[in-house]
Amino acid sequence: MFDLNNILRENIKKLIPYSSARDEFKGKEGIFLDANENSFGSPLKDNYNRYPDPLQLDLKEKLSKVKGVPTQNIFLGNGSDEAIDILYRAFCNPEKDNVIICPPTYGMYEVSANINDVAIFKVPLEKETFQLDTEKILKTINDKTKLIFICCPNNPTGNGVKWLAIKSILEKFTGIVVVDEAYINFASYRSLIPELLNYPNLVVLQTFSKAWGLAGLRIGMAFASQQIIDVFNKIKAPYNVNIVSQHLAIDALTNYKKVNAWIKEIVSEREKVVAEISKLKFVLKVYPSEANFILVKTTDAKKIYQYLTDNKIVVRDRSKVELCEGCLRITIGTKEENIRLLETLKKYKT
Repeated sequence: MFDLNNILRENIKKLIPYSSARDEFKGKEGIFLDANENSFGSPLKDNYNRYPDPLQLDLKEKLSKVKGVPTQNIFLGNGSDEAIDILYRAFCNPEKDNVIICPPTYGMYEVSANINDVAIFKVPLEKETFQLDTEKILKTINDKTKLIFICCPNNPTGNGVKWLAIKSILEKFTGIVVVDEAYINFASYRSLIPELLNYPNLVVLQTFSKAWGLAGLRIGMAFASQQIIDVFNKIKAPYNVNIVSQHLAIDALTNYKKVNAWIKEIVSEREKVVAEISKLKFVLKVYPSEANFILVKTTDAKKIYQYLTDNKIVVRDRSKVELCEGCLRITIGTKEENIRLLETLKKYKT
């Protein structure tokens, strides 16, 4: 049975978090002489002389309505990468504990593990289908395994991961299962956020960078039990999401109809690109995708990548990644960008 106290690092249990002045005073009106800010304002058009809300409560209120989850179950960070790093710092003792990742997958899971000096156990996805090898994952777990990362839809393969496989791991693992849903808005299936009620060891990551088109703001989301979110807030930097990003994200959340229209268009364009790119002689396979990109197996990924770059079209060469030999990852662009991509590829000479 999952018990947060059994996997939380001892130093984190004892940690007294930094308390900012804005944590102590919740009002919005008053004379603020507490944080050594410049009370005269800022040289910019808008006043940015005050520190932002450390818990981003206004943004969380808006987000709560969109996601259907209470604000106390939401963490906002400087990109999803901050949430990933906090998971390591909260639950993994350096040089002692380990995590499980399932390559090919998002590279920051491994980078964060290396930064935090945490051992990585790799259980590759099943060849061709890119599904979890559930049996091997469960056999790999030991008493020092604290986190299992699952990217769904997966990056760079684009496929969804079967719920029954994730469910089996959630039920049999006493650590935390992290499901990264950065591309969930493009998928044909629902988010696992509602499953937070059933699984206290589940953490769901999402982002404003993909479907919401706000990569430049650097806002990541983590959804989990209040216990786990309290740990996140205990560890995070005092003002980890700046005031400009908070305000712009609130504005974006009021325009979800436009975002939904974009998502439909991207999915439609994805199918068109898949249909056309599959006809090319040097394309061996286009893998099924639930994301805003496709993984394309080619006869010579390096050469095609360079050809596209020479024509000022930048894609991602994934041919050196495990199980992705010969593959390019191609983001679905605008209709005009996709037409140019396809026209350029049709002129490629093997």
